[in-house]
Amino acid sequence: MSSRKPTGEALFHEYYRELFGDRWDSLRNALAGDSPRIALGDPPYYLDPASAAVARLLPLGKKNLDLCAAPGGKTLILASRLGEGATLTANERSRARRERLRRVLKEHLPGDLHPRLHVTGHDAQRWGLHEPNQYDAILADVPCSSERHVLADPLELARWNPKRIRRIATTQFAILAAAIDSARPGGYILYVTCALTDQENDLLLERALARRGQRVEALSLDPASLSGEGLSSPEATTWGLQILPDRCDGAGPLYCALLRRRN
Repeated sequence: MSSRKPTGEALFHEYYRELFGDRWDSLRNALAGDSPRIALGDPPYYLDPASAAVARLLPLGKKNLDLCAAPGGKTLILASRLGEGATLTANERSRARRERLRRVLKEHLPGDLHPRLHVTGHDAQRWGLHEPNQYDAILADVPCSSERHVLADPLELARWNPKRIRRIATTQFAILAAAIDSARPGGYILYVTCALTDQENDLLLERALARRGQRVEALSLDPASLSGEGLSSPEATTWGLQILPDRCDGAGPLYCALLRRRN
């Protein structure tokens, strides 16, 4: 008798049910629903309120970097928060996504901000070699598993495999390490994913702190700091915050952790 291998969809639900237990049913239903949107700028750019709230957690300085900037929603938030004379470099390696980023910034930001924005196309994983010890604030909104998008795409769901998470986590670690190396002493790094898995979130932070703990420290984030953003129940994790749609009125998922360079 031949046995059939489980489908990608079956593997997906088995994996996340083991991670979230009985909560997975309500979380899965929330992920499959519509994500709320808020409007930024004029003309408006529509963004998940979780993304907007998290982008406001990064303390900015004179020289700021968005390492993986496209499509540009969080970049708009950062740009709108720049102090007098401050600059923002928005990096995106993909040419197509970089052009979309340029359009978003041009269309949704006032003209007086444009001279202080610089769009680049470098490999985020190697930025620490490109510009070490330079930035006051870095947003590392890294590529991730994006389970909400997987659930919405039957082809992606059909070919899903847990090995995908390990591959993505390797890239994420390289980008976070580059961000740490690119921050100046005293500078801040905000690590962000839209993933559900610990491998891409707290466990990755734990790994980074184990490898670079002499250079960087994790700062605590209070879930109450997001209550004014219309997010009802963000959850504290070991190293950061998680916004999950089953408890935040459809917003997210989003994970963030804030680090500061020691030396």
